[in-house]
Amino acid sequence: MDALPDYPRVLTLANQKGGVGKTTTAINLGTALAAIGEKVLVVDLDPQGNASTGLGIDRKDRPVSTYDVLIGDETLASSVVDTAVPRLSVAPSTLDLLGFELEISAERDRAFRLRKAIADHTRTSEESQRFSYVLVDCPPSLNLLTINAMASAHSILVPLQCEFFALEGLSQLLKTVEQVRGSLNPDLSIHGIVLTMFDKRNNLSTQVVSDVREIMGSKVYQTIIPRNVRVSEAPSYGKPALLYDLKCAGSQAYLRLASEIIQREKTYRGVAA
Repeated sequence: MDALPDYPRVLTLANQKGGVGKTTTAINLGTALAAIGEKVLVVDLDPQGNASTGLGIDRKDRPVSTYDVLIGDETLASSVVDTAVPRLSVAPSTLDLLGFELEISAERDRAFRLRKAIADHTRTSEESQRFSYVLVDCPPSLNLLTINAMASAHSILVPLQCEFFALEGLSQLLKTVEQVRGSLNPDLSIHGIVLTMFDKRNNLSTQVVSDVREIMGSKVYQTIIPRNVRVSEAPSYGKPALLYDLKCAGSQAYLRLASEIIQREKTYRGVAA
């Protein structure tokens, strides 16, 4: 497989543990990046389609989904839907994704379907239609959909909940990243770990932050996402938290995270830190 092109920058949000804030981070990080001028595509690879719903895309308004793209029936461009956020689009998912692994398990290129779709879109689209960032929201499992996401990515962004068992499964995810790097995507790296659902009233949250920073060092972002009612409410209104309540603590944290990611990207690419 050809080397990954530099653009768009593809960040896959992965953690096989559910309920850690993957989809919430995909929605709000995408919104925050768009708010500071980036053109962003969220690719929803979770059959539950929560990222699509959280960005205001009703299930009846998904005639072309990431399933159609991955099985080769449609292009990525044909699946892309604009959201209420300027410069933010989504490639929505449907429950059809549940059958993806079974349908293409015998195909030789089964792990590279998303990578090819992104490359084809970048190569054939006009410059105004190209994205600077692609955020891939994965299901809470290490299946073929997650492998496709990792094979297409420059880096992995790992949301990690500030609660008991937070580190459970992280070692397995890191092993999977190593395996993908060795067999499918030698360019893959861990972009960073974002600590989510932090509750300053809870001593355990503070201990988890300390433990993760001790183990993972500089891979942990400085920004911590607090547990925040407004962020939890926003998806039920089909809005990112930044549209629902820009001034809430969660929204402000995602804006800081977006800025930190941009700075880390500059450092990776040898631009001014």
